[in-house]
Amino acid sequence: MNFEIEVLLVSFVISIILGMITIPILRKLKVGQIERDDGPASHLKKQGTPTMGGIIIIISMIIGTIVTAVYLCTTNQEALAQQIIPMLLLTIGFGAIGFIDDYKKLVLKNTEGLKPSYKMLGLLVISVAYVLYLVEGAKIGTQTYIPILKTYIVLPMYVYVPAAICVVLATTNAINLTDGVDGLSSSISVIIITCLTVIAMLRGVVEMSVFGSIAIGSILGFLIFNLHPAKVIMGDTGSLLIGGIISAIVLYLKMPLILLIIALIPVVETISVIMQVAYFKKTGKRIFKMAPLHHHFELSGWNENKIVIVFSIVTLILCVIGLKVI
Repeated sequence: MNFEIEVLLVSFVISIILGMITIPILRKLKVGQIERDDGPASHLKKQGTPTMGGIIIIISMIIGTIVTAVYLCTTNQEALAQQIIPMLLLTIGFGAIGFIDDYKKLVLKNTEGLKPSYKMLGLLVISVAYVLYLVEGAKIGTQTYIPILKTYIVLPMYVYVPAAICVVLATTNAINLTDGVDGLSSSISVIIITCLTVIAMLRGVVEMSVFGSIAIGSILGFLIFNLHPAKVIMGDTGSLLIGGIISAIVLYLKMPLILLIIALIPVVETISVIMQVAYFKKTGKRIFKMAPLHHHFELSGWNENKIVIVFSIVTLILCVIGLKVI
C-alpha cells in the first residue's frame, strides 16, 4: 500500500504542475467552452473557459505510468510494469477520440465536432481490442463476479465478449453525460476509481491498485482546477478518458456488475437522458426540467457546489455499500 500512496502523490504533483502550464496555453489559444443557448442560463458565464483540460490527466497518467514502469523495472518487477501498460494504452485511446472531437469543435470551429458515427466506431474499435486483450492476452477468462451473492459465474465467450464491450461503451458515455457541472464528473469518478483501487488491493491485484493510484492522483490534481468556478473544463478528452479508466479496471477485476452500485449516479444520469428523449418524442412533454439529471436539480434552484457535494456524498455511500457486498 505504501507504494500505491507514493505513486498517487507523484501523479498528483505532476498533474498540478501540468495544470499550471497547460491552462494558460489553452487560454492563449482561445480553446474556450461553447455553451448551449438552451442550457441553464447560469452556464453562459462559462463561455470561453479553457476546455480540453483532459489532456492534463492524459499527460499526467503517461508520465506517471512511465515513471512507475521504469522504477518497477529497476527493482526486478518487469512483469508488473508490462501489465499496466495496456491499461494506459486503452485510456489514451479513449482520450484521443475525445481530443479529436474537442479539437474539431474548439480549434477548427466545427460545431458538429467528430461525427457521432465516427466517434462510436472509434470507441467500439478500442473496446473490442481491450476485451480481446483481456481474454486472449491477459488470460483472465470470462468469469464475472456477482455482488451480494459473492460468487463468480463463467460466461460463454459469445456472451462475455459483447457484454464486456457494452460495459466499456456504456461507462464512457455515462461519464461523458455526467460532465456538465464544474467538478461533478471528476469528483464522482475519483471516488469510484478509489473504490475500485481499494477492491484491487483487497483482492491482491497489484497491477490494478498501482494503475488506479496513478489515475486517482492525476484526476485529483486536475480537480483542483476544475472545482467551481472552474479554471478549466475536461471536455470529451477527459470524460471519455475517465470512462476508459473505470471500465478498464472493473473488467480486469471481473466485476462489471459492481458499477450498478458504486456508479449509480452516472447510471441514473444516463437513464434520465433516455427517459427524457423517449417521453418527449412520444408526448411532446418533458419529465425533467432538463436532462441529464444534474441540470434538473440546477434549474430547481441547486447551485453547482451543492450538486457536486450531494452527488459525491451519495457516490461515497454507494462505494461503501459496494465494498460491503463484494
